[in-house]
This record gives sequence, C-alpha cells and structure tokens, in this order.
Amino acid sequence: MTTPHNRAADTDYAEAVLLPGDPLRAKWIAETFFESPRLVNDVRNCLGFTGTWKGKPISVQATGMGQPSISIYVHELINNYGVKTLMRVGTCGGLNARVKVRDLVIAQAASTDSTIVKDAFSPYSFAPIADFGLLRAAVDGAAKAGMRAHVGNMLSSDIFYHDDGLATYDKLIRHGVIGVEMEAASLYTLAARFGVRALAICTMTDCLITHEEISAADRQSSLRDMVTLALDVAVGA
Repeated sequence: MTTPHNRAADTDYAEAVLLPGDPLRAKWIAETFFESPRLVNDVRNCLGFTGTWKGKPISVQATGMGQPSISIYVHELINNYGVKTLMRVGTCGGLNARVKVRDLVIAQAASTDSTIVKDAFSPYSFAPIADFGLLRAAVDGAAKAGMRAHVGNMLSSDIFYHDDGLATYDKLIRHGVIGVEMEAASLYTLAARFGVRALAICTMTDCLITHEEISAADRQSSLRDMVTLALDVAVGA
C-alpha cells in the first residue's frame, strides 16, 4: 500500500528492517551488505532497499532526522507493510567518558524530551524500552565478536543545539544516561503500541565529555561492526 512517503508495494519490505537516518547510509548498507539489493522506495529521497543477508530477507529504510520523521516511517512500516522487527542503526554523542569513539551503544531504554512521547501518556511518564530478545541477542553477539559495546539508557532529544551546552545533560549524566541521539524513544514507543520488536544500536562518534570525535569520512567505515551486528540480530543469524 503506497503512502505519501513511500511508493513500495505491499510485499516489498522484509519483516525485518534496519533504520538509518541518512538516505545515503541506507544505500551504502544495501550495496555493501545485501545480496541482490533492489530499490523499493525513493520518495523524498528517503531511500529504501530490500535484499537478503545470509540468505534471509532483510530491508533497510532511511528515516531522516528526528522523532517526527522516524515516527512517520515506523508507523507506516508496521501498519502498512507488516514489518515485525525494526532496528535503528545510527550514530550518537557520548555522555560518559568510558564510552570511546567507535564503541557501540545499545539502548536498553530511551529517555526523551519529546512531546511526542510525553503528550501521549499524560499524566504518566512512559519508559520506552527495547525488546529484550533483540537486546540480549545484540549484547551476546557483540561480546562474541569482540566489539566494545555499552548497554544502558540513551537520550533521544528533539534539540541538537542547546544554549547551555553540556550543562543541559547534567541530571541525565548523573543518572547514568550514556549517549544522546534523536530517534530511539519514538521508535520504542511505537513498537510497544503496535506489538512489534525494536532495538537501537548506535556508534559513538563524538564524546561531549572528552571532545574526542571522528571525521565524517571515518564514520562510514566505523559503522561496519554496528551494521553487521544489527543484520545478524534482525534476521536471527
């Protein structure tokens, strides 16, 4: 079923989909890792591809930046295309000096400042969390492969540039939040709402504590471990 944001046919997506924000990263994932990738969506240049990984069907769909954007694609992938497993693969900023650049951050939970989540649950404070089966598989897979991975609470923020800089995150840091990105909380909320599985895995590319960072060019190659892990978890390899 096509939508204003997606021209894919009803059966074009696999039941498991990787979700990078960047359309070019979606293209890179499909061309680098998929067997026989084919383009299924190019509306607004938010590219989507389907292929196979280790002989099993898999898709990738770019979601753009921020929770409003990923919410559109996740809602439609679940309700229009029958997707059952959604894996965010992206980058994050580090909020803990123990998390080094190129380390993986596996989001057990996702705190947020987004009204998308807050307004849906008032007067409650809903806690968006990952699917435990996916989380366990990712942690075990990272350990088996010798990847440096950290499991914990992630912040999904609607604001990229804060006037107060690092001080904005002080309370969160003191309560153990280890990274900041812009999508996971809405992904987890929608997955809970519609009874599907979701997990966010991010590569830490710049630490807000130590100011260590890697270049935009180096980010692409450093994502290989994350994508390989996410693919194996998504298809149950």
